[in-house]
Amino acid sequence: MNAPRDNPPRDNPPRYGIWLVGARGGVATSAIVGLAALRGRLTTETGLVSGLPEFAKLPFVSWERLVVGGHEIRDLTLIEAAEQLHRESRVFSAEMLAACQSDLESADKNIRPGILWNVGDTIRRLASNSASTDLSPRESIEALQKDLTEFRERHRLDDVIVVNLASTEATLDQSLWPATWGETQVLLDKPDCPLPASSLYAIAALDLGIPYINFTPSLGAAPAGIDELARKRGTCHAGCDAKTGETLLKSVLAPMFAARNLEIMSWVGHNIFGNLDGQVLDDPSNKASKVLSKDHLLEQILGYAPQTLVSIEHIRSLGDWKTAWDHVHFRGFLETPMTLQLTWQGCDSLLAAPLVLDLVRFALVARGRGETGALTFLSSFFKSPLGTENQAFFEQTASLVSWARRSS
Repeated sequence: MNAPRDNPPRDNPPRYGIWLVGARGGVATSAIVGLAALRGRLTTETGLVSGLPEFAKLPFVSWERLVVGGHEIRDLTLIEAAEQLHRESRVFSAEMLAACQSDLESADKNIRPGILWNVGDTIRRLASNSASTDLSPRESIEALQKDLTEFRERHRLDDVIVVNLASTEATLDQSLWPATWGETQVLLDKPDCPLPASSLYAIAALDLGIPYINFTPSLGAAPAGIDELARKRGTCHAGCDAKTGETLLKSVLAPMFAARNLEIMSWVGHNIFGNLDGQVLDDPSNKASKVLSKDHLLEQILGYAPQTLVSIEHIRSLGDWKTAWDHVHFRGFLETPMTLQLTWQGCDSLLAAPLVLDLVRFALVARGRGETGALTFLSSFFKSPLGTENQAFFEQTASLVSWARRSS
């Protein structure tokens, strides 16, 4: 694998690359359309955390200075992916798609075939023949690094940031997580290497000194051995599993119950949606990763473990729109049982896409400040934030604001 190289600014102002894994999926496509709309002043920054006044003094890169590329395992174009979202889920207007077409075509030229190491049968069945299936883990990393290096050099980029938006992989037993970078390197030469594709993408990026963000519940850079690599290469990472809906509400409401000394006895959440992510999560092994990520934060916030149930079901007709019903059974004064019931409905990709752009913005600022390892100040964006166990949303947000004040 390659050591990180100095990549001094080649023009002024600098240009940066966003490399999306799962580049033609719903979230990636929506993020690219959103970026194009922001460049063209076709929309406002509504939905972007980085657009809040608290962050106005941060040296964010301008939207015009960002170039998009990525890896994808399926055969379709970004135009086709965007039109499908418009046709089946009413995600974009026809006028918006027409205005953003040239940006989608430009990004499409930078997308390369992805890898399929340890992704599971459900994801493998989605792949085209162009996806890499016959490479070892180390060969896969070298191929990914070749793509990243070529992208950076061809577009004369000052830096690149990799964001994993690919479908959720099955869980990996923590006993198999490498504790050191040395142990990780040994695994990469084994034919039965247990690390999944998300971790190989992370290693490929971090080994080049490129930041990596894991937007998914997949393993990514979570093992200590991969975090060690990031620190050795002087770069940073963040994750995992962005919270955009039901779990976001849990992280807001659970501290309220705790602050009022109301005992939560049970919390049941039922989620339905019909997009490709829902199709992959129909596989029990993939679903287990998502449920684990959604279900663990209550105990961390409350200090005790109420009975919980999280269900996720794929309902094809819903397309990219998701609905979550939650039933909270809690005990109040004089031991009186009470309930809170709520419904959350939203467009899955459009809840997620602005967070992708936010994370790129914040991570590039951190990168410019020389921060390494897990970026804990980004915990408010994730269900399972790396490097911290604080799950209370407003405390997480206060941490982000505090970091921003130091970074301005």
